[in-house]
Amino acid sequence: MNTAAHNLTDYDREYAAFKIEVPEYYNFGYDVVDQWAEKDCNKLAMIWVGQHGEEKKFSFLDLLNFSNQAANLLIKSGISKGDHVFLMLPRVPEWWFFSLALIKLGAVQCPAPAMLTAQDILVRLNAGKFKMVITDQENAHKIDEVEEQCPALSAKLVIDGECDGWISYQECKSKMALSHHMVKTANPVKTKATDPMCIFFTSGTNKHPKMVLQDYSYPLGHQVTARFWHDLKSTDLHYTVADTGWAKSSWGLYYGQWIEGACVFVLDMRGKFKAEEILPLMEKYEVTTFCAPPTIYRMLVLSDLSKFDFRKLRHCCSAGEPMFNDTVQLWREGTGLDIYEAYGQTETVCMIANFPCLEYRPGSMGKACPGWRIELHDDDGRPVQTGAEGRLAVKMKPRPVGLFVKYLNNPEGNSAAFVNDYYYTGDKARQDEDGYFWFTGRIDDIIKSSGYRIGPSEVEHAMMDHPAVHEVAAVAAPDPLRGSKVKAYVVLNPGYEPRESLVKELQKHVKTVTAPYKYPREIEFVDSMPKTASGKIKRNLLRQHAETGDSCWLV
Repeated sequence: MNTAAHNLTDYDREYAAFKIEVPEYYNFGYDVVDQWAEKDCNKLAMIWVGQHGEEKKFSFLDLLNFSNQAANLLIKSGISKGDHVFLMLPRVPEWWFFSLALIKLGAVQCPAPAMLTAQDILVRLNAGKFKMVITDQENAHKIDEVEEQCPALSAKLVIDGECDGWISYQECKSKMALSHHMVKTANPVKTKATDPMCIFFTSGTNKHPKMVLQDYSYPLGHQVTARFWHDLKSTDLHYTVADTGWAKSSWGLYYGQWIEGACVFVLDMRGKFKAEEILPLMEKYEVTTFCAPPTIYRMLVLSDLSKFDFRKLRHCCSAGEPMFNDTVQLWREGTGLDIYEAYGQTETVCMIANFPCLEYRPGSMGKACPGWRIELHDDDGRPVQTGAEGRLAVKMKPRPVGLFVKYLNNPEGNSAAFVNDYYYTGDKARQDEDGYFWFTGRIDDIIKSSGYRIGPSEVEHAMMDHPAVHEVAAVAAPDPLRGSKVKAYVVLNPGYEPRESLVKELQKHVKTVTAPYKYPREIEFVDSMPKTASGKIKRNLLRQHAETGDSCWLV
């Protein structure tokens, strides 16, 4: 817990002097949440609103008690330091209870979105050798479908109600009288800052997503995210629109916010996003700082913002994809506020950002965050000139706090990312004379749509399971709402004809094989793919066709 925190007012001075001290032993559960509870037992940590408008408020003391209770249940269920646990829950308070419990036990947790299919889960459970799954009744059947194919899985816990073969959190609370005090074990848990704490899965260019490993120092890195980019103070109510299954929730609904002593607002949204649900709640609860991906802002500005009282709202942020200028203008007209963009990855905390103390430049990623030394390199690792496009490179001496440890079981990915004391993000940018960075694109073929990172290979492998598909390639296509959408070019097998009904059938098929957000919103049937002499698909020509309609390659 940092009670002497201060916001960024002099960028150059803070950038030169800033340093995060990482102790040898660190545990966010004990050292932040429990410390706030001890300092002020009534300090509010979370306001939660459910799907039907029900409201719950939790103090830091509540979080201490509920996380200890959850930890005691996990201990009784055989979970101990170093065990891998798969945490797949929607935006419910129990997600935080069990996440904190796992941290206190020194376990390694993996947040996962509830929209994953059984096949997605099977791949992840075996890749990460997960010992336990924690989920709800709605999603338990997915685990049951694949359990026999997961040799490491030995325990299943459901947070609501009862399921055959599952440990019931609700039943154990009522029958076992779980204590709010941590059970004393023979070997009390102490976590080093360098111990493994969390695994995030992130889409790449391979068939399966990569496993990003973060250690117990990771929460400390998010001081930069919350204090400097979100501009948080201990009296703020912060709302980040993020699902608990993604790293973005760690950015905006957890670590940095609670280190700063702010309260987080959580809306348990399910299904399609509805702007008319969010805006009245932001007004009612007097949200002071707000963060959402550009897609959400584009939906919000379609509403009549003048109907809402935003006098308490003082700072707005966005990340995940470039922001359109018309959205920025409409938001400013409706709220009087600018939208401060930033850049980071699942592998990092906030690395580059627009800060309130700097000149506002819409469309820019901003300047390097304090604690992060960012350079732009050519393909040979040499710095490029000002204004020229280059690969984003993070200097690792000293290593910034919040940079991931490594990709698990992926030596090729690590050797490509870590080169000569630099971490290469896989993105390209240019830097102007004033030090502002401007995003120019991805080096690989990752598709970023509505804030999601979608690996084309994941889409392609799902589509190849359909008997009609002979060959397929997925690329990003422009979309006015999502920024980009997945477009698939398909060569059909003999006996199948290009029809609108087949498009819908293929889209439905992808939704059943992998997470629904990955399905191709546009499918075009072609006779052949553009290829190199060695037989590789020329994705650059497909992207060009998706963007401009230029079909000179089609034969």
